Amino acid sequence: MSGVKALHAVRLFTGEAMRRDTIVLIEDGRIQDLTHAPPPGVSVERLPQHLILAPGFIDAQVNGGGGALFNDSPDLPTLRAIAAAHRRFGTTALLPTLITDTPDKMRQAAACVRAATAAGEPGIIGLHLEGPFLNPARKGVHPEALIRPMSEDDLRFLCEDTPRPLLLTLAPECVDSTALPRLASAGITVAIGHSAASCEQAWGALDAGARGFTHLFNAMPPLAGRDPGPVGAALASDGHAGIIADGHHVHPANLRLALRAKGAERLMLVTDAMASVGSDILAFRLHGRTIRVADGRLTTEDGTLAGAHLDMATAVRNAVVLMGASLAEALRMASATPADFLGVRDRGRLVPGATADLVALDDRGVVDQVWVGGNRCEAKSNPPSPLPRRDEESRPDETGARMGLRQRGTA
Repeated sequence: MSGVKALHAVRLFTGEAMRRDTIVLIEDGRIQDLTHAPPPGVSVERLPQHLILAPGFIDAQVNGGGGALFNDSPDLPTLRAIAAAHRRFGTTALLPTLITDTPDKMRQAAACVRAATAAGEPGIIGLHLEGPFLNPARKGVHPEALIRPMSEDDLRFLCEDTPRPLLLTLAPECVDSTALPRLASAGITVAIGHSAASCEQAWGALDAGARGFTHLFNAMPPLAGRDPGPVGAALASDGHAGIIADGHHVHPANLRLALRAKGAERLMLVTDAMASVGSDILAFRLHGRTIRVADGRLTTEDGTLAGAHLDMATAVRNAVVLMGASLAEALRMASATPADFLGVRDRGRLVPGATADLVALDDRGVVDQVWVGGNRCEAKSNPPSPLPRRDEESRPDETGARMGLRQRGTA
């Protein structure tokens, strides 16, 4: 069994549960087994005791990274730069995201991702089209001039000429109701976002084939007692929801509300990352507008949030500190939950037959090592403020104390 690799972890998270003293056997880029005793003749690499071995992170919303932006150049060099930048923070699979743009740019993006997945480009597993079928009243940083209704030609393109998985964010109140069943039957994952839909309209979209919500709370009207809107529909439904846990897009109280309502099985972490992540740039251009990095936020000159300066390792850490998740819940929201949402069956869990994408990180959420297809890759240490220690599990964290909330125990 000379081709078999064996990794031993004192603590291992499968995507659903924690295990102790477990050996992961890897062969030909896939997990062969989880065991407590290696086969004869197989040498075991023992990870440092303080590290947790977990499934590689899956990010369904990545606009850019490493100084590159997908809308600027939807080509293979851009995809490679983005994937490499996020890989250092534990993300081993992602959907490059094209925000609202021209039909030609959409086709270019689809062709590029199709070519990348066909060639097995590490980290690229599908495409996210965020727009252009949005509500202009909730456009955020999307260029209003390019937001448009969905035509029959658009439907044919989406159903026939795009890669899978394809995540499509749309505003259901701005799309013909007959389109959603056609999109769903074509295997497209439809998410509600940049929307002012009523709760009833959002529920109708879920019944028609939509599967979840894009960056919950953002680019949608706030929850109101008699008008719950898309936020209320998301919290009360079984659909999945992505959420940006950067401390800027969503207040910690709403992060905690989302976790309590959805659970880690339906709430998933996304970064909405832009070109600044994994690079030293402090400003870049998006659709002719200057976006600047300041105090961890990305904003236009008028103060509009424009994506996020966020990596997935930090999102996991923030899920514990700000959202009150256990570490196991945070790791699930970055792995198994997005895999389930996207219908990706061979990633997001450490189980026999799965692709051997793994991340080793410590209790603070600092990534130490990353493997893609069983091959070790460069990782980036990003020392954060420490997470609460095990002997502090029952104490409220600083944010929770101010809100009268208590932190859930870490794994």
